[in-house]
Amino acid sequence: MSGETSAMEQTRFADGPVAPRIRTALGAVLIGVVGLLGLTAVVLTARHGSILPIDRAAHTWSLHHRPAALVTVARVVTATGTGVFPYAAAVAAGLTAGRDIRHRLAYAAGALAFLLLGQALRFGLMETIGRPRPAVGDWATHASGFAFPSGHATTSALMAGLLVAAIGHRARLRRARAAGSGRSIGTAAVAVLLGCWAAAVGMSRVLLGVHWVTDVVAGWLFAAVWLGLGAALIRTALPAHRR
Repeated sequence: MSGETSAMEQTRFADGPVAPRIRTALGAVLIGVVGLLGLTAVVLTARHGSILPIDRAAHTWSLHHRPAALVTVARVVTATGTGVFPYAAAVAAGLTAGRDIRHRLAYAAGALAFLLLGQALRFGLMETIGRPRPAVGDWATHASGFAFPSGHATTSALMAGLLVAAIGHRARLRRARAAGSGRSIGTAAVAVLLGCWAAAVGMSRVLLGVHWVTDVVAGWLFAAVWLGLGAALIRTALPAHRR
């Protein structure tokens, strides 16, 4: 009887933080949805009229503050937010999170599907809104398609979120095996670095003249919504002992 009680207590202890984490994820979703809807409404209102003041100011500033060396760095940074790299990183995130081969393969497939579905939804939103990019003469790199929301900003934020979640999950597994507690400073540092990288990718699009700043902000908000929904779904659908 005491063994059963102990097992029940351990299960409750493992599942205890789930509810707060779900609330946090849903809070991020709510904030992201409100912000994205508000920004979309503003962009749609101004689509056939004048450029938004914040967009004009940021675009003008970037045109006058981008020496050749900075443009070169921005091109390198922006290249990491597209192509094969984000999808390889999603697979790597899944492989990192799993505690055994079966879980790693399942997580890798899930992370890749999560990123692909998010991209499909973003593309649908972009095509529906159809916001033009800045004038081609202002571009300092190649770009295609409509502007809102920024694909690079969305992709890099999603990739950073997946990697942070995977590394954090892996750290929790290690602490559980070692019966430890507390948070890893290393994990927090990696999370900060990934967040800075995602922000740099987004801002590089403005600096290179291919996006308005509100395109980038919309990409970040979209990523926050999608990551929050994903986190809430995982926490709700999978009990702690299966994650």
